[in-house]
Amino acid sequence: MSRLRAQSRTSPAQLASLAVLGDVDRPATLTVDDLRTGWEQHRAEVVFECATSGPRRHRFEGPLLREVVLDSHPLFDARRRKDRSRFVLSVTGGDGHHTVLAWAEVDADFGNAPVLLATRMDGEDLDMAGSQLVVPVDRCGARYISAISRVRVRALPKDA
Repeated sequence: MSRLRAQSRTSPAQLASLAVLGDVDRPATLTVDDLRTGWEQHRAEVVFECATSGPRRHRFEGPLLREVVLDSHPLFDARRRKDRSRFVLSVTGGDGHHTVLAWAEVDADFGNAPVLLATRMDGEDLDMAGSQLVVPVDRCGARYISAISRVRVRALPKDA
C-alpha cells in the first residue's frame, strides 16, 4: 500500500502530474513527489539506442510501475493468472508519445520486468519535467516516455 502524504509542499498546478485511470477501483493523480515518497525507489543504470542520437546512458530512480498501478486496484482477479494476463497498460507522455505494455511484462509471476516511473534522472529530480517511463529490458529507447501524463489500465475482452 502506498504511503502518500496528505499535501504536497508545492501547489499541484506548479508540478507535473500523471493520472492512473481506466479499469481500476481507485483512480489517482500523482505528482513526481508523490511517486518518490509513496513507494520504494529502485535504481536502473541503462544504455539504450536512440534513433536520432545513438547510444544514451542514464541513471534513473523511481518506483516500479506495477507497484503504483497495483495501488489503484486494477479490476483483475489477482489470484487468477489468466485474468491478469489480459490487461494492458497504455502510457502517454506530455509530448504526445505513447506506448503500450502488457501487464504480464511487469507482473512478478510473468515477465517481472523492472519498469520504473522515474522520479530522478542522472541525479536530478523530475518534479517539474514529469515522471519518465523507464524500460531497462529494452535495447531501443522508443518506450522511454517522458513527462508521463497518463497510465491507463485496460482489460482486453475475455472472448477476444
